Amino acid sequence: PIGRECADVTFQSAIYVGAVMHRRVRPRRHRFRYRVFWCLFDLDELPGLQDSLRFFSHNRRNLFSLRDRDHGDGSDTPLRTQAERLLKEAGVEASGAIRLLCMPRTFGYCFNPLSIYYCHASDGSLAALIYQVHNTFGGRHNYVIPARHERGEAHQNCLKRFYVSPFLAMDMRYDFRISGPDERITVCICVSASDAPVLNAVLSGERRVLTDVGLLRLAVTMPAITMKVIAAIHWEALKLWIKGLRLHARPQSTPRLAAPGALVTPIPE
Repeated sequence: PIGRECADVTFQSAIYVGAVMHRRVRPRRHRFRYRVFWCLFDLDELPGLQDSLRFFSHNRRNLFSLRDRDHGDGSDTPLRTQAERLLKEAGVEASGAIRLLCMPRTFGYCFNPLSIYYCHASDGSLAALIYQVHNTFGGRHNYVIPARHERGEAHQNCLKRFYVSPFLAMDMRYDFRISGPDERITVCICVSASDAPVLNAVLSGERRVLTDVGLLRLAVTMPAITMKVIAAIHWEALKLWIKGLRLHARPQSTPRLAAPGALVTPIPE
């Protein structure tokens, strides 16, 4: 298996370095690409990672950290416990590994537009994916979708239920195409309205070993990554506004935190 040997322990957690790309096709064309990185955290490995790494901590201050309250429902409840509760409510059996793809808290700040939980069954197969979406208004929402494998890829879809961008209406559909995580990871998202694409987003990265040297290299080459992300969101929003895109009001019912019942099922094909 892909992993890292350290003190006789094999870690499946890793770093993925790559880029995120957005391409809007209507009503105005707009495209951007930024170099970023993510960490894939096996939630069962967090104690061992904290003991083995000098520059990473779980629920404590450090150069890089994973704080439970930055994800899930915003509480200090362990993330695996929260994920298992969501899976149970969705009727999904996933007693195997649960791995979270996200950008870690860096220099004390964290913001993830999208974080993904890869939830596995006891036999190691992918049972479900939990997509947690955060918006810049302090809200977060979960889409819990059972996994279907087709030639090594997961193909999923759902209706949009959560307000993210003022430049996107609510009456939309998400189509996901996921491959990895192994030596590479790719997440493709097509946002469509009336069966016509509006926006395509792709995040992709190559696997690197999660070590102190690797973390220090990222601190130098991509410092304060989550601050860069929030700045880029507002910069690109300004450019869309200048291009004259219509603003969509935020619904009053938009939840601030992911509710336990915020579950979806795939759209029937």
